[in-house]
Amino acid sequence: MTTPRVAILGAGFSGLCMGIRLREAGIASFAIYEKADRVGGTWRDNVYPGICCDVPSHLYSFSFAPNPDWSRLYAPGEEIQAYCERVARDFGLAPHLRFGAEVVRVDWTGDEWRIAFADGSEERADFVVSGLGALHRPSTPAIPGLERFRGASFHSARWDTAHDVAGERVAVVGSAASAIQIVPEIAGRASHVTVFQRTPNWILPRRDRAYPAWCKRLFRLVPLAQRLHRLWIYLNMEWRVFAFEQEGFLSAPLERMCRAHIAKQVADPELRATSTPDYRPGCKRILVSDDWFDAIQRDDVAIETSAIERVEERGIVTADGALHEVDTIVWATGFEPFSLLAPLVVTGRDGRRLDETWAEGIEAHRTVAVAGYPNFFMLLGPNSGLGHNSIILIIEAQARYVLQLIRAAMRPDGSIARIEPRPDATAAFNRDIQERLATTIWKSGCRSWYMDERGRVYTLWPGSTLRYLWTMRRPRLAEYERRAAQGAVA
Repeated sequence: MTTPRVAILGAGFSGLCMGIRLREAGIASFAIYEKADRVGGTWRDNVYPGICCDVPSHLYSFSFAPNPDWSRLYAPGEEIQAYCERVARDFGLAPHLRFGAEVVRVDWTGDEWRIAFADGSEERADFVVSGLGALHRPSTPAIPGLERFRGASFHSARWDTAHDVAGERVAVVGSAASAIQIVPEIAGRASHVTVFQRTPNWILPRRDRAYPAWCKRLFRLVPLAQRLHRLWIYLNMEWRVFAFEQEGFLSAPLERMCRAHIAKQVADPELRATSTPDYRPGCKRILVSDDWFDAIQRDDVAIETSAIERVEERGIVTADGALHEVDTIVWATGFEPFSLLAPLVVTGRDGRRLDETWAEGIEAHRTVAVAGYPNFFMLLGPNSGLGHNSIILIIEAQARYVLQLIRAAMRPDGSIARIEPRPDATAAFNRDIQERLATTIWKSGCRSWYMDERGRVYTLWPGSTLRYLWTMRRPRLAEYERRAAQGAVA
């Protein structure tokens, strides 16, 4: 039987998981193309002060690669990066990793995929699996005058590690996931921090803690204890899905919990009002922090809610005409959610580009495949994000599913068929997705990066992880077309 050539794009959690699954299946003819010089993806690129995961460590790790030595309930970023490097080493991925290999386009030739790299070289593959993820391109708003600023300016995902903010006046633009980690870390080191907030976020306590030595020793000696601990974390997070139903029995208690947390943490009525969102919890991402509210109540930290009008040489001018003089601007403004695979260009059958296919709405079949793009799969594709649990669960399920599709394309005569979802099956799947999303908190009226400009939520899975795992347990091959390279039905 022909050994399939598989190209995996990206060496973050998704790419590593896909490579491991292929090796376990006895398929060694794959390469993981990574533009950087190390594995890790998000955790390699984001090195800002205070970075850590908002999912507990024992669940934000592969089920098949437990780590008994996590230092804390919520691991810091460098520890997660070290975990990625250890997994790549322990599972023998080194021979398959191609660093410094930035893929700029992939084109279907009718028989195979042609992969073009930034340096002008090319490779060929029977299958392409994108592990690029959805949030990998930093978003910096186009604010007039930014080029005139004389101080340091950088995005949180491109933190300048050579720059010391000690004694500086720092502007942090944004008040969401990265900002609530950065500000507590630099407050007290910087002479003053001004947080430019467009919209407040609902925040719950993280309740982080260090794992004592005896606990880590127990996890090493009794693996079942670690598995039970992981299960407890999973169940504790999974119930939250019921809070994301608009009329769910947990949505009102969740809001009361969030409001009580603000009331307990913030003494000043004006700051409390500034910190209280006007939308329901979950409509935008719920954040977790143990030190954000303490930080913004410091005398050397201020929250600015007036909109930014322009940037000048000495700082930021807001809509009320005030000039906020700063030495450094940190753009904690998130990522571009609508450029799911950009800047990668994907061209499928009939020369049609994927961005053209998605012009009227981003969608995929079973969150991993697109009609018209044979033998092309995505991990963390459309509607596979979560608002309540660990994305690693989704990655593992998708890698298993994609592996089954690759096997289904391998014909008894040794050839490799083209496999792609049927358009009608894709339409039915996404119709069901959108119908279920219509009754969730994400469609309750606020604007978030979860939805496109038309108000269609294309990022999140509208239900429990258990339902997703059941849906993805095996492909329904009747939903797919399998054809030989010449076009005959396989």
